[in-house]
Amino acid sequence: MASMLARIHPTPLSGTVPAIASKSMAHRLIIAAALSSGTTHVICNTTCADIEATVRCLSALGARIETVDDGFEVHPVPKSIELGILKAFQGVTLDCGESGSTLRFMLPVACALGANARFIGAGRLGQRPLSPLSDELMAAGSSIAGQGGFPLTCEGRMRPGHFVLSGNVSSQFISGLLLAFPLLPGSSDIEVRGRIESRPYINLTIQALKLFGVDIAVERSIAPNGIDEMTTFRFANTPYRTPGEVTVEGDWSNAAFWLCAGALSTAPVEVSGISLTSAQGDRNVLAALSRFGARTKRAPQAAIVEPDGLHAFSMSAQDIPDLVPIIAAVASCAEGTSIIKDCARLRIKESDRLATTASELCALGARVVIDHDSLVIHGQPTLTGGTVDAHNDHRIAMMAAIAAERCEGDVLIHGAEAVNKSYPTFFEHYRMLGGRVELIEE
Repeated sequence: MASMLARIHPTPLSGTVPAIASKSMAHRLIIAAALSSGTTHVICNTTCADIEATVRCLSALGARIETVDDGFEVHPVPKSIELGILKAFQGVTLDCGESGSTLRFMLPVACALGANARFIGAGRLGQRPLSPLSDELMAAGSSIAGQGGFPLTCEGRMRPGHFVLSGNVSSQFISGLLLAFPLLPGSSDIEVRGRIESRPYINLTIQALKLFGVDIAVERSIAPNGIDEMTTFRFANTPYRTPGEVTVEGDWSNAAFWLCAGALSTAPVEVSGISLTSAQGDRNVLAALSRFGARTKRAPQAAIVEPDGLHAFSMSAQDIPDLVPIIAAVASCAEGTSIIKDCARLRIKESDRLATTASELCALGARVVIDHDSLVIHGQPTLTGGTVDAHNDHRIAMMAAIAAERCEGDVLIHGAEAVNKSYPTFFEHYRMLGGRVELIEE
């Protein structure tokens, strides 16, 4: 895809924009549908590069996934009754693109199916860590080679049993194992030691599994050392069963950009088509904006944010790492000094998101400093504008576009095509809210 420059002429955003489908939930529901007992109609009002990566990998494993007007018609991967696997799984290539979720979910699934698979990908994906997930898969009988880059290969079918992970690893490791368990001939469990990072994403996985007839029991206890907490996720031996039809709910992670735009604007911004009772952790953007002093309103299947005097506050990003770039943009224009703590996991995203959030906001005139695993942000009423690099990171590109509301001069975003990873219609919706943006092929 050609590199794209976005030139934004600062103007306040206002109005209503529809939420796109939750990328997080789409991954999970499409995977469950492809591994289920029959055809499933997945209602999904939008797609993106990451969702397409998961569809591509499932198709390589033998699922037939048809694009229809309102989403996908998913015909499951054929599985032999005798072996639980097919010889057709020998030598398949799974192209994960730049999607970390796709790789971390599909690797355990491929191992559970006994596929002899070759994984490839792009961008920084090959550098993003897979251990200790890969260690647990190998201990369960799979062979994995090529870690730290691509191609990555796996062969041999994993056994059901007891898996152990630390709570400070990616929640996607836990979700990947949970998605694989219904494919195994027996019960399994995951013992997670310590506080779990990004726990809401595991709740999404459990919710998706339940829609397909798979129950996960969650037990909390104290670890053997008598100090740390311990969580055990228990799976009883039940296969995926299709409900016939499922709907992917609206995405709070991307809705957050527009809601934060409302806080930075001079008029309200509304996002329609989102559930106020969603298990998505990024629903907490409303609580964060309230603490900044913005006025938030809730309506059936919608949220509205109105501007008001913004004041600094401090928060932890432990459960909501994807919100950090846009929350940092709001903090850059809030009176006082804000601190966003527990940002270590941002270093292994599409970019080193801790570094790129700071550097690109500073390029627009903000005052942002990295202090260990925290961002320290000294707010000011306006920013200067300037030139930023998206660093092939969709959330950095979108952050800069929203921050432009408070800039005195134009904002130029190199690599603006990065939004296609999660939100191909981002700039179309930006214009829908009155934004003035030119897209220029570089």
